[in-house]
Formats: sequence, C-alpha cells, structure tokens
Amino acid sequence: MDITIKTAEQLRLTAEEFGLIRQKLGRTPNFTELCAFSAMWSEHCSYKNSIKWLKTLPREGKKMLVKAGEENAGLMDIGDGYGVVFKIESHNHPSAIEPFQGAATGVGGIHRDIFTMGARPIASLNSLRFGKLQEDKTQHLLSGVVHGIGHYGNCFGVPTVGGEIYFEDCYHTNPLVNAMSVGILKNGETISATAKGAGNPVIFVGSATGKDGIGGASFASANITGESTKELPAVQVGDPFQEKKLLEACLEVIRTGAVVGMQDMGAAGIICSTSEMSAKGEAGMRIDLDKVPARQENMKAWELLLSESQERMLMVVEKGREQEVVDIFEKWDLPAAAIGEVTDDGLLKFFMHGQLEAEIPAYELVLGGGAPQYDRPYSEPAYLKKIQAFDPATIDVPHDLREVAEQLISLPNIASKKWIAVQYDSTVGAANSSTNQPSDATVVLARGTGGKALAMTTDCNSRYVYADPYKGAMIAVAEAARNIVCSGGQPLGVTNCLNFGNPYDPEVYYQFVNAIKGMGDACRRLDTPVTGGNVSFYNQSPDGPVYPTPTIGMVGLLNRVHDKMTLDFKEEGDRIFLLGVSRNDINASEYLHKIRGVEFSPAPHFDIEEEVKLQHQVAALIGRRLIRSAHDVSEGGLYVTLAESAFPRELGFDVAAGDAAIRRDAYWFGESQSRVVVSVAASEVAAFRSALGGFPATELGVVTAGDFRVDGKDWGNVEDWKEPYDTAIGDIMAAQIEAE
Repeated sequence: MDITIKTAEQLRLTAEEFGLIRQKLGRTPNFTELCAFSAMWSEHCSYKNSIKWLKTLPREGKKMLVKAGEENAGLMDIGDGYGVVFKIESHNHPSAIEPFQGAATGVGGIHRDIFTMGARPIASLNSLRFGKLQEDKTQHLLSGVVHGIGHYGNCFGVPTVGGEIYFEDCYHTNPLVNAMSVGILKNGETISATAKGAGNPVIFVGSATGKDGIGGASFASANITGESTKELPAVQVGDPFQEKKLLEACLEVIRTGAVVGMQDMGAAGIICSTSEMSAKGEAGMRIDLDKVPARQENMKAWELLLSESQERMLMVVEKGREQEVVDIFEKWDLPAAAIGEVTDDGLLKFFMHGQLEAEIPAYELVLGGGAPQYDRPYSEPAYLKKIQAFDPATIDVPHDLREVAEQLISLPNIASKKWIAVQYDSTVGAANSSTNQPSDATVVLARGTGGKALAMTTDCNSRYVYADPYKGAMIAVAEAARNIVCSGGQPLGVTNCLNFGNPYDPEVYYQFVNAIKGMGDACRRLDTPVTGGNVSFYNQSPDGPVYPTPTIGMVGLLNRVHDKMTLDFKEEGDRIFLLGVSRNDINASEYLHKIRGVEFSPAPHFDIEEEVKLQHQVAALIGRRLIRSAHDVSEGGLYVTLAESAFPRELGFDVAAGDAAIRRDAYWFGESQSRVVVSVAASEVAAFRSALGGFPATELGVVTAGDFRVDGKDWGNVEDWKEPYDTAIGDIMAAQIEAE
C-alpha cells in the first residue's frame, strides 16, 4: 500500500470534513470550535471508520439490561435483583510512549466507566502484547506497563485477577495495553450518562484540570512514528488515591437521588462529556470554563475543553440540590464546582470570563449524530496467498519430542506469567476464589448477592486472526466461552477491544471487517451478545501494522461459588480423558511458529457446531459432578495442557496418544480447537462414560504421583518441568538486568 496515497486520501477527507463543519455551523468555525470538532470527530471518539460494522454485532439478549452503546459500559442481569457491569478499552499509544502512566491511566479510565454507572468495581483484567521479550525495548515497556497496572489497581483497591500476554515481533514499536473492569450493582440503581432538565446545574467533580492529556484522542488516532515521543503531553497522569476517593464520593452521591446524569471525562475531556450527555438527553449546556477547577494558571478555553486530566466526572444534578452534592465531595476532599447549567436549545455554549468562546450543536459532534461515518474499501491481504500455500508435509516430524516439549514449555507465550502476576494484588477488596485454585477463567465472589460468583476472562490469539481474520475472531470468542464453561460458569456476554492497524489501508480494513463478521457469528451461536467495547485503529509503525487483535473480554455466571471447576489434577490414580477430536493439525501453533520457524500457516481447525456441543457436554459433566478437573487445549497443544494440569498439586501423568494416524507432533503440540482435558475419579469412570452419550472422548491415561510418561517413555518428573515453566520469563528479565 502506497503511504503517499493514503496520506493524500486522509488529507482529502480532512478538507471535506472542514467543509462539513462549515455547513453544519453555517459559518467558518473559530479555533476553539475547530479543536472541539477535531477531538470529537477523531477516530477514537467518533468511530467513523468502524461504526458501520460495529452495528452488525449482536447487541440484544435475554439478560441484557443495557444495550451496547447506550451507556459507558454494558449491563447484564445475574439474577436476584443484581447486575454485572463490564467493559474493556485500550490505552495503546500512551503506553508506547510512557508505559507506566499509559497503563496506569488506562486502568483508571476503565474503572471510571464502571462506577460512573453506579456499580462498584470488583475486578480488573488485562490483555497485553509486546515485541520479542529478549529485546531491551520490550523489557522496558513490559516493566513499565506491569508496574503501572499494579500500582494503579492495587492503590485503587480493586484486585487485578486475570489476563493474557503475548510476545510477537509485530508489537515491537506499538504494544497493546487493553484493560477490563467488572463491577456489580443492584438493578434499577444505575445512573445514565445524560443531561436533562433545563436549569439543572452542571457540576464538575474530581481532580483539578491541567494540561496533561491535551490532544489524547487525536494522538490515539494516528500511527506511532519516530516523532511520537514528542507527543508526551498527550499522555495523562493518574492518581489512584484520588480515584478511590472519587469512587466512594460518586457512589455516595448517587444514593442521595440528586444526580440526574453522570459521565466520566475520558477521551477528549470536557468537550466529550458535555456533548455526549447533551446529545443523549436532547438538551444543551451553558458552560463557564473559567469556573472549571484548574491546577495551572491561564489555561485557554480550548485547553480546558480538551484536557484529559484524570479522575474527573461531569454531573447534572437536580436544581436546588447542588450544595448537597458539593458537600459530599468536600467531605472526601475533592474539588466540586457548578460550572454551568442544562439548556433546552441543543446548543453547547462555552464562555470564558463572560465571553462566548464556542457555540456548537451538541448533536453534530457525537457518534450517532452529526459525526461522519465512512465505508472504507478493503481487499484481501497479499500475505494470505503465502498462508494458503503452506503444506504441513514439508515439516518433518521431530525424532525427539521431549526436546521439543522442553523448548515449548519455556516459550514466553506459554510459560507461567508468575513474574507478572506477583506484581499485582489479586485479593485486595474482593473474594477471588482463583488465587489458590486455578481455573481457566478467574472466578470472583460477587459479595452481597447470596453466594453468586462471576467468571471472567480475556482471550485472543492474534496469530490465528492474522492467518484467517474470520475464523480467528470466532476462535477468540469460542475460547473465552470455553474458559468460562470449564470454570463452571454460564457465559453471559462479551465486551471487545478491537486493535488493528490503519483503517485507510485496504488490507488492514479487510482484517477488521472479516474479524467483525467472525465475532458476530460466534457470539450469535454461543448466545453471548456484545455489550460494548472499544475500537483502536492506527496500531501501526513504519514497519507495518500489528497483528489484527480483536480481544474478547467475557463474563459468566456461577449461581453458587461452590460450583466452580478448577484445572488441576486432584489425585494419583484419577483417569485422564480428552473431550473432543484431535486432528492432524499443526497450523498456526506455537510449535510451528516459534520452534519450526514457520511464519505463514492457516488458522487451526475450528467448527462452531463442534464447539457448541463440547461446551454443552462440559457444562453437563460439571453439573453432575462427574469430573474433577477441566482445562481447555490452547497454546502449546495437548502436552502443555496436561503439564499445566499437573503443576498446581505437583502431580504427574502417564499418557499415550490415542490415534496412530495423527503425526506425533500434531497430536501433542497441535492447537486444533474445541478440546478439553478432564480428570475423572476411578470410581466415576463408568458413570462418566455413560453420561457422554456418544460424545467423542479419548482416555489418555492416568494421573501419577509426579512422574511424566508419554507414549511409554520416561519424560522425568514434575519438578523437571515446573521449574523452567515458572521461571522462564523472570530469568529472561533478570539476565537483561545483570547484563546492564
């Protein structure tokens, strides 16, 4: 794709948009007004290149209480008068420039989306992508991001309970930092992000406004280049202790009943919250910007409008009750000031010391209103021809499978993420039942709901999506649901974070469109509607785009926390079974890519109907208490799944391949989908087989006291494998520190 052509096209559209602004205003905008349109019509705020396709995703379901796009986050019913609120968003560009603050403020921002609806956050997850771990830059970014996530989340008092991380060369310049928050509330106690009631005061609450984060929305809507470090002021600075006070103050104010509407001042700051709340309520606002609490002197009107300083909210409250609201925030030692009022003319009027600085119809600024929407052209990427040409017969089967397995278990994408996890507080403020009882999804007790628990996960193998955008996105949804089911939960819904390159590149847009189609089809078949999420384009450097990465955040329900299923083998003598069908498939596996050096191969086998049947079977077996563990087969294949099931209790296994027609490397290391390893007490094997009702299952072998035996060969014991698995990432990081 010719970069100059793309640039010319973007310049043409910019000129067209300027003409459109003049048409909507009936005049030429002044500088402040142009700044407002620039921020609100940026990709980050307007979704102008994605909204057409986002509308095709399934957004309705029996348990949906708030549809996608209606509020700051999705809301689903969990029964007995309670709901779960959850959302995932990106903070990729800021993290590429300033990893600590970029990641920290990403965590802070997603939590605000949850409690601005009236929910209390109970858990945080993340999905991270970096370049090759052995490189200095990657280690710098990883250390900063992990520190930022841990610092903000732990100080804020919400546990970081789960996530995923991958290392691939394409993320070297442009890492991905996706943060997810989950909260609970009583149904009927939500607060809407809307402005209503002419004359109702508009109140600014939270931290004072500074110049940090100005232009953040526009910064997130451009490629990362060698000049991006000059955009450091676009990276916000967070304060988790301020956010903790803001959380408690907001929840207290909501209980007074004085709040009409509330919205987080996230991307694009005041201009975003005032315009979106006004447009939603079909109202307007008169705002005195000089009344906005500021921590820097002589800030200009456009700076106050566009600042993305953290820990701030905009509230509309009932007229006459403003002092009641201000008093609560003063009690929490937080600034609160009436900065304007709601009007009924649909106009946003911003004044500075009595002088009108900008006058804009709120509707014309927002997504779903006057913001432009585009239908970008797309074409099949040229690299797909290389993928389609792959012939597995050209890859010989290794003679020493144990040697391959030893390499595999230490790959950063497969090895334990303990080095990262220990830097997070996974228990603060919540009952995380997965801390000492590992499961495929994290299970957290939803306190106050009568023993209910929530299972939650983030999933996406972006190499699968690169190989086949449609199928790869389906697999991401399916694996998330499979993880929920293997943990004893019923999948409820999806939030997504769609990370792609430049949408003006037809090949990138092809990836985006087909990933959306795959995601939508999988969500419809698995009955997991999309509650909301985030699109992050321009994840691209001069070296090219990142892998297409449509991260899936999913939440499921356990009616009783005691229904949880864990992944660990329980006792010597238990029988090990594989549910699902193994295939002669090494495509897109960690084994093929990282050990055999094959970059281009198709996505692994996947069939949505097989997946549905598998999940129903696993759920039924768990419900009848016929299995003692369940762990899905994913990266690294069957052997890694067995090892991970053995590690927690330091047990072992004696297993043999069940199908001689399948090449040995495919059997043990292939990543064919829709498979789950379960263990069964010897006394329950007959009942287990009967319950299968013909569902495909293979008896692999037996749990041992610690020995690892594969196809009759001694592969050592659990300590031989657990130590390199646990220490691989930490050893790489430590080696670099010593070298310095």
